[in-house]
Amino acid sequence: MEGLANIRDILLQLRASVVAGQAELMHAWQPHIRRAAFAVDAANLAAYISFRRQDLRELQDRLAELGLSSLGRCEGHVLSTLDAVLVNLDALLGSPPELATLKKLAKHNRQGSNRLSTHARDLFGPMPQRRRSRIMVTLPSEAASDQYLVRELIRRGMSVARINCAHDDETAWAGMVEQVRSAASSLGCSCRIMMDLAGPKLRTGEMALRPASLQLRPSQDAAGKLIMPAYVILDGAMQAGVRPGRYPGLPVPADWLRGLHAGDKIELVDARGRKRVLNVIERAGEAQVMASAAEAVWLEAGTRLEHVPTHGKGRRKASAKVGALPAKPASLAVHVGDLFLLARVPTPGLPACPGWGAEPYAGHIPCAQPEVLDFLQPGERVFIDDGLVAATVERVDGAGAWLRVTRASSKGAKIRSGKGLNFPDSDLALPPLMDKDLRDLDFVARHADLVGYSFIQTADDMGRLAEEFAARDAVGMGLIAKIETRKAVANLPEIIVRGAGASPFGLMIARGDLAMEIGWERLAEMQEEILWLAEAARVPVVWATQVLEGLIKERLPSRAEMTDAAMSERAECVMLNKGPFVLDALEVLDDIVRRMRAHQRKKMPRLRALHW
Repeated sequence: MEGLANIRDILLQLRASVVAGQAELMHAWQPHIRRAAFAVDAANLAAYISFRRQDLRELQDRLAELGLSSLGRCEGHVLSTLDAVLVNLDALLGSPPELATLKKLAKHNRQGSNRLSTHARDLFGPMPQRRRSRIMVTLPSEAASDQYLVRELIRRGMSVARINCAHDDETAWAGMVEQVRSAASSLGCSCRIMMDLAGPKLRTGEMALRPASLQLRPSQDAAGKLIMPAYVILDGAMQAGVRPGRYPGLPVPADWLRGLHAGDKIELVDARGRKRVLNVIERAGEAQVMASAAEAVWLEAGTRLEHVPTHGKGRRKASAKVGALPAKPASLAVHVGDLFLLARVPTPGLPACPGWGAEPYAGHIPCAQPEVLDFLQPGERVFIDDGLVAATVERVDGAGAWLRVTRASSKGAKIRSGKGLNFPDSDLALPPLMDKDLRDLDFVARHADLVGYSFIQTADDMGRLAEEFAARDAVGMGLIAKIETRKAVANLPEIIVRGAGASPFGLMIARGDLAMEIGWERLAEMQEEILWLAEAARVPVVWATQVLEGLIKERLPSRAEMTDAAMSERAECVMLNKGPFVLDALEVLDDIVRRMRAHQRKKMPRLRALHW
């Protein structure tokens, strides 16, 4: 009994401390809670923050030994959970509770989860049948005109269509909106539209165009023996590019092409001065012929092709030249230890030539958002292309930021145009709403159901968007705050209060950029903490970035992706990216989250009977 009384005293002290901390936070937050309905949710968030400021591991262990611990699942109902444990301790100490008290506690515990469900419905629409989580899908450009694709996405379970304002234009967006509205109406389904503002584009700028060429690379084993030849489509319409089956196209004269037959050979000297042979496989149409190469071939405009017939009397050799090939942006090849320039001026990037500059360096590539360079300091880290390249700032001058490569593949890495830049150590005072975002908001306010807000860092950023909503008579429009920076994580409670205190509100865990900002090793821990804080505030969450990415892109998911998809059921919405096999991924994700709903609700196992 003495041990029970001691635990009870500790719990009473804990509850008093939680209430005091809750009151302090609510006093600071009160001016920003303009929706009265959110006040009770803010109070629970304040209680949870006060509760989690303390190390409760020893208390949790002692309660678990008595079969009383439910503190680990208190996110949605902090004070009533503490009260429930106290009531059970009183019963063990000889003071059983009244039935009315038990009913009241049960009602309060249900309230949190019911309010979260209501807020998810307000934001994302009705809950789908047999699963709790909605599915959001990023629409590709072709969704503006492809009625079948959009209809199938909705039919297979898409609840929210995401339009990324960083791509396409208002004409394409209008087409996507029309296709979604029409398909949802014809299917009798609800499908909300979220338009995602681009925010500051922290990306590499354009590289210079390299001389046009086409490389054919057959597959070889470790000993250099041929596994599979490289294939190419000779195109008499003089068009280059990728053909069906992902084979490249080589433009050639149509009259010369008509003389080619299966089994013929084409002799040439390629761009590197090596004699090569292409084997004619078959005709792929009136103006197309498929050929193969058993050795690597580098082709360029003007390369002479010599037709060598192998069958038929009287057939003569004929020659032709390769037509124009599309120029491609160069890339900046870097290795660990290399120095390169992230440049201020938008001059297309170039690899360095020998002897350039007083100090050897790999070359330069422009920064698409050059004003960010003014915030960088020596020693700060820079990640490029989702961490493919890591570097540190050596110095910043009028030319830009000089970066020293600290991580790259053992064979080196290539920095290309339009790749993401992350500056996890830098204090970037960039506004989350750029001029383009303000223009896009005019369209978004008229057509979307909710807005995705990129690059949020502080609570004041939420107030800035609220002002723009008011200017466009869009007060009350749904808002999804994308948590993708270290600063946003640090300011998360205030961001939630300012957002949910003004309009229907949710969070997106943008795990790609967030991993770059806080480190891959902390991502799993941080996504859990975001889920807990959001549940305490009764705020819906979108689980985003590379969900079933292998399945979407290559139709081949990994085991890790399947586990990740199962974990995503704890969020109120899961986002799929666009890709050629997104319909397949949608069906798989729908099946996974339906199954997982029977096993878990947030952190709580539901203990459905096992059927192995």
